[in-house]
Amino acid sequence: MRSSFVRRAWRGSVLALSLAALAGCSLFSNRNPRYDPAPLTEYTAGISAHIVWTAALGSGGGYGFAPVVVGDSVYAAAANGAVARLELTSGRIQWQGNAKTSLTAGVGSDGQVTAVAATDGSVIAFDSQGKEKWRAHATSQVDIPPTVGAGIVAVRSSDYRIQAFDENTGEPLWSVQRPGPALALKTNMRMIIVEGLLIAGLPNGKILAINARTGHIQWEAAVSVPKGAGDLDRISDVVGAPQTQGSLLCAVAYQGNMKCFDVSQGGRPVWDQRFSSATGMTTDSQQAYAANQSSEEFAFSLADGHQVWKQSGLRYRRLSAPAVTPQALAVGDYQGYVHFLSRTDGHLLGRLQVGSDPITSPLVATRLGVLVQTANGNLTLVGVN
Repeated sequence: MRSSFVRRAWRGSVLALSLAALAGCSLFSNRNPRYDPAPLTEYTAGISAHIVWTAALGSGGGYGFAPVVVGDSVYAAAANGAVARLELTSGRIQWQGNAKTSLTAGVGSDGQVTAVAATDGSVIAFDSQGKEKWRAHATSQVDIPPTVGAGIVAVRSSDYRIQAFDENTGEPLWSVQRPGPALALKTNMRMIIVEGLLIAGLPNGKILAINARTGHIQWEAAVSVPKGAGDLDRISDVVGAPQTQGSLLCAVAYQGNMKCFDVSQGGRPVWDQRFSSATGMTTDSQQAYAANQSSEEFAFSLADGHQVWKQSGLRYRRLSAPAVTPQALAVGDYQGYVHFLSRTDGHLLGRLQVGSDPITSPLVATRLGVLVQTANGNLTLVGVN
């Protein structure tokens, strides 16, 4: 099994390499029994999790597909081209669109415009009623979800170019490109818009803050510096979505660091912690959370970066990017389980299986629970008591 992929930017192709340190698929074999996924163990439940609703979006999914919540609506897409708006409370489909082509990523939405990316590099936008609004073309294939807000639809293509299109017309507004490494990961990555700035992590370990309307770079900083002699050793992608808490902006890189910056001081580094994640991080007002390449979950203090706790009970279960709920920290695994951990000390509080497919998309926290999108195109809301 080869679930880790890298991209050679100079020729635009995806190479299926068994990056054991990333997802460990080659490690989960009889030849490497010490890397077998940790078995599920019994423990005293501290919470009760249940399925609130499940909706069939379409077929197919993966790293580039995760729901977006705007108010009381959920926007989601599947790889076969299905795009939908659902009611958060019930899962009832409010509208359903069709991109009429296979998708590589989706969705981005601000509630007025919902955007997805197609296999031919098209960026397709739908209006607030689910009708196709416009189509535009990125410079190459887009594997991470579009980001919508501040009047733009932004995408990052496989040639490491960030492009912005007018949200209403699809007209190109600006593009920014940075030199890319020879190899880059294909995993969970996202851009965010905060106070008119598009925040984007790059495969070279850097993070950019770009004026969303003009495309002017406000600042850039290094989350991690690639090291090593070979191309594989030098992979240092910023993974997952950058996280903000007040004036702090935090990000994590593969084979690199977790690092926080003070955006009120032009991106001044506040702290960094040597750490490697393949799926990304999340935060609450006190702590930052992420799993390392062995699927050990960690919590770090947002104040100074010191390690608060470490949970090794889910080693090699190929954990998804986490989500914070009021009751617990939630993570998905390769067998379709959602695990809930104490945010205080990391001990296991509960688990629920939402299906047998791996959960590779990041979990999304909502006021009613955690949204889980699985590889078969199903979307499930898990409630927590």
